[in-house]
Amino acid sequence: MRFLIVRTDIRAAADVDIAAAWACGGRLRDETTAPEPRRQIVHAEERDAALLLARALATVGAVRSGRQRVKVLPLDEPGGGLRVAPDDRGS
Repeated sequence: MRFLIVRTDIRAAADVDIAAAWACGGRLRDETTAPEPRRQIVHAEERDAALLLARALATVGAVRSGRQRVKVLPLDEPGGGLRVAPDDRGS
């Protein structure tokens, strides 16, 4: 399985936004509609390699001080989530 390791900036949230999200039961941050700004992107082919790279990126001062975060995202679904239709050549 392939992985994407991303180092991003953390967006600051106002107290009003936090209170509104808490009261409505919604999300404060929705990465699908408004992703955090990316600082660095690395690819890995194996989970162990991805975690090792994430650990290395976590030593950056901005991550350690809480201004940035490191995310490990799987690119493929487990069990071969990518399905390929058979070709029409009869083979």
